[in-house]
Amino acid sequence: MGVVVLIESSTATIVGATGMLALAISWFMRAKGANRIAQFGWIAVGLFFFNMAWTYVEHDDIVLTIMCAITLPLCVGVALWEDNCTQRQREALDWARGTVAFAGGPYLLIAYVPYLSVFAIWFVATQSAWFLGFSGGQEIEVGTTWVNAEGGRVSWSEWDGNRWFSTDFTGEYAFQSELILADGSLIGINFVLACTALQSMVLFIGAISVLNLHWKQRVRALILIIPLIHLLNVFRNAGLIWMHMTYTHWDLWGISVFDFGHTYVARVVSLFAMFLMALIMFEILPTMHRNIVALSEPFMKTKSKPRR
Repeated sequence: MGVVVLIESSTATIVGATGMLALAISWFMRAKGANRIAQFGWIAVGLFFFNMAWTYVEHDDIVLTIMCAITLPLCVGVALWEDNCTQRQREALDWARGTVAFAGGPYLLIAYVPYLSVFAIWFVATQSAWFLGFSGGQEIEVGTTWVNAEGGRVSWSEWDGNRWFSTDFTGEYAFQSELILADGSLIGINFVLACTALQSMVLFIGAISVLNLHWKQRVRALILIIPLIHLLNVFRNAGLIWMHMTYTHWDLWGISVFDFGHTYVARVVSLFAMFLMALIMFEILPTMHRNIVALSEPFMKTKSKPRR
């Protein structure tokens, strides 16, 4: 059975990209307000992510299903908020426009340009394999990259689809790169785009790049945080591979050690690491902290009085 979606993937991608473009335009025109452009952008982006929830339902991923499903009502709420906010909240909403546009835009570009997707997967998989081989002494290599195209699963070298832009894929992951041992035997783990931590990196890139600060402060923060995310992700990937290869008979209620580590432990650790990095950013960039506090005011029982 195919994945049930609200609208077709290609259409949803156009809707999401258009929404992020609208948010980018509204951010550049923030001095003039541009509320209507921003409102259209919020709703289009919310619809794009809401459509993705149907895909995660098919794959029994309750966490991502809920996160994507609540995006649409949240974006509709933000769109309405655009016309009724304090001056402090206005600055935070402008920052949110830029963050979503300049984080989501680059990620969509990488996700739907096959050349970029495959390169990102190969780049992280190669470094993760090298790190594990260096620390554990067992040589691991990146094998065949597979494409889950609509015509079936084929190797990257044999795939005849559009490598510059494509949405014609089946399954949860469009591209998968196998890990193999030096003798050519399979390890049983494939790298996908989600293994690259691009989502986390583009989120911080978007959030930092649109702060109302001197460009040197923004560059310093990016130089600190992006390599740190990449190194932590390489360490995480290597650890999961090592557990999979070491505890081959481990089982918890039918869940393998890799699935347990990848689906539960790694997500908790990743969220905790993101929280710590956010705290560091709040110390270095207090403007980001003020914006997040202002955006959270509608969810607080007691709202702080607006500054005059």
